Amino acid sequence: MHRIKNQTGLTLVELMVALAIGSFLIIGAVQIYNQSRHAFVINESIARVQETAQFAMDTIEADLRMASNWGRTSRSLAIEGRSLAGDPNPKNMPGVPLDCGADWVLDLAVPVDGANNNFNLPCAATGGAQAASDLITVRRATVLPQPPTPGRLQIQTTRIQGEIFDDGVEPPMFQPVIPADPVAGTPASSETHNLMVSSYYVAQPSVNNLIPGVPTLRRKTLTVNGGAAAIVDQEIAPGVENLQVQLGIDVDEDNTVDRYVNPGDEIYDPTAAGYVPGARVITARVWLVVRGVNLELGIQDNRDYEPGDVDLGTFNDQIRRMQVSKTILLRNSRT
Repeated sequence: MHRIKNQTGLTLVELMVALAIGSFLIIGAVQIYNQSRHAFVINESIARVQETAQFAMDTIEADLRMASNWGRTSRSLAIEGRSLAGDPNPKNMPGVPLDCGADWVLDLAVPVDGANNNFNLPCAATGGAQAASDLITVRRATVLPQPPTPGRLQIQTTRIQGEIFDDGVEPPMFQPVIPADPVAGTPASSETHNLMVSSYYVAQPSVNNLIPGVPTLRRKTLTVNGGAAAIVDQEIAPGVENLQVQLGIDVDEDNTVDRYVNPGDEIYDPTAAGYVPGARVITARVWLVVRGVNLELGIQDNRDYEPGDVDLGTFNDQIRRMQVSKTILLRNSRT
């Protein structure tokens, strides 16, 4: 006769202890997950703001470094067809777009210019310009030579002079003369380069931006549309909240900065009453205040933001921000 074995299980106390231990383990795992997720969100937010700042700064820097490059020369005052005092388009070129004024395109005597804490172009800022933010304009030519192209504003230059044209035909003074004896001929000493003009500014938070409600770095730039020169307004980097620039001026031609001035100062403009003969912009200090595009609950930012010559104060509005700055050397402005 087989004896029936008694089956035993967990007592209520053992069950409660097991449930308590399991609950603590689950709670710990959930807390670790939430902390890891929170850290990931913060790191991603920081990385996005840093990425925006880096991209915006790199874009502006690439333009500024090449300011006053006109192809084979960097002598702005030796280029025919540039704006003169009282005559913004002395050659009456029909291909010059007038949206922002002919002198915006052709004022090659001032390769770097701008406005201090305002937007002063006659063409409108898309969505409105951000208050207390600078405007910076850069004029230059493409680095590589380009073929003469009808409808595009181009510059033909030698080592000592140049001329702007818009009909795709090299100016007569630069066309090579073919001698009677072809063997005695010499290669042409001039090159054709496309004229480039860009104005960087910060647009207000508006529905016109790629991310509505977020301030954005934009630029008006000279390009070609439908076979004719045109000015377009491009979005560069959403999240840029403020742009500040100061220009380093060399007044005694020793290739060192003697003073820093705000954009729009008369000291470097040959047509202005306050011009100092020989003064040249050789460096530019650029500040950017960049913000995230979304709210971050619980973030505290008590920093007093003071880029350039403005004091933006503290925001503390649960939006992540950072301020970056860089001094840029204008490689073509040195003697």
